[in-house]
Amino acid sequence: MTRYNLIMGDSTIRNTLEEGSVDVTITSPPYNVGLDYKGGGIDDSVPYEEYLRFSEQWLSNVFYWTRPTGRLCLNVGLDKSKHGKRPVAADMTRIAMDAGWQYHATIIWDEDTISRRTAWGSWLSASAPHVIAPVEVVIILYKEDWKRNRRGVSTISRDEFIEWTNGLWVFRGAPKNGHPAPFPRELPRRCIRLFSYQDDTIFDPFAGSGTTIIEAMANGRDSVGVEISEEYCTLAKGLLKKTNSRLF
Repeated sequence: MTRYNLIMGDSTIRNTLEEGSVDVTITSPPYNVGLDYKGGGIDDSVPYEEYLRFSEQWLSNVFYWTRPTGRLCLNVGLDKSKHGKRPVAADMTRIAMDAGWQYHATIIWDEDTISRRTAWGSWLSASAPHVIAPVEVVIILYKEDWKRNRRGVSTISRDEFIEWTNGLWVFRGAPKNGHPAPFPRELPRRCIRLFSYQDDTIFDPFAGSGTTIIEAMANGRDSVGVEISEEYCTLAKGLLKKTNSRLF
């Protein structure tokens, strides 16, 4: 039976986890776009430079907590336009590499939910048109060597491998479940099956409603999650209990 550990804590604090204790991190950090986390310990509307400093803290900590053969699957927006255009994915990649991570690839995630456009900028004019890419990305990074010399048990099918190694993923986002920004189970499911062995420990430093842990359980991996909000820890524990009763 798989094991999981949900910790109420802060991923910007180094002693939250032990050094070299996780294999694959799959996470979607706060996007700093003004979401209401209901007092969840996160201000999602800080100045951009402060947001980047926050990102540097937790990315450095995850690097410290990761085993030498470990990997990071980082889901962020491609860019953001609130309070000025910002190249979020590019900045997060740079910050991660400054923290020691090595770059492998970027997967484009098309949520297939393009909403009706209302902001075109200069309509039918080259003056100042707005360019909007309705996608997110999953940045794939690793700690030391990309190739894992130890052979473990992979749980991915032939068709999944062929489809998911294509760097354009198309699937829907997740409905609200008591958390303002849950990601769909399909995202960690693909990352777990593609980038981890069955006996790896999966980690999410922003556990939220527990989606990564739930999908790790469903795929026979041990997992650890850190969540700063007591409210969302309670939510995640409830969802984990329901999932656990269905799986085992």
